[in-house]
Amino acid sequence: MKPLALILAALIFATPVWAQQHSHGTKGPNGGILADVAGVHVEFVPSGNALTFNVFSEDNKPVSTKGYSGSVLVVIGQDRETITLSASGENALKGEAKKPIAPGTAVTLMIRTDGGKTGQAKYKG
Repeated sequence: MKPLALILAALIFATPVWAQQHSHGTKGPNGGILADVAGVHVEFVPSGNALTFNVFSEDNKPVSTKGYSGSVLVVIGQDRETITLSASGENALKGEAKKPIAPGTAVTLMIRTDGGKTGQAKYKG
């Protein structure tokens, strides 16, 4: 009975996170995949070891990332790496992985906006 209760509790607490992410499945202005997270559109653009997350409004206008924070969990096979993101340029959060982001790499973004909204989005490298 206890394992079932733990699973149900996990699902109840995870539901708000699921509701905050919606993948558009479409490409953003820079060729990356867009996802709705924490009230903004976030486009993931990997390049070698660099991870760039461009932030846009609902009508795809650039949003300043001043005051934003984030981190990324990168899973390549059995290897896991957590990367802290920092604001860069007008509307981006950036970080760098130890290994290049290969196609199929699982990337999970955790983001907090300047207004305090939080959310999570999952991408494939």
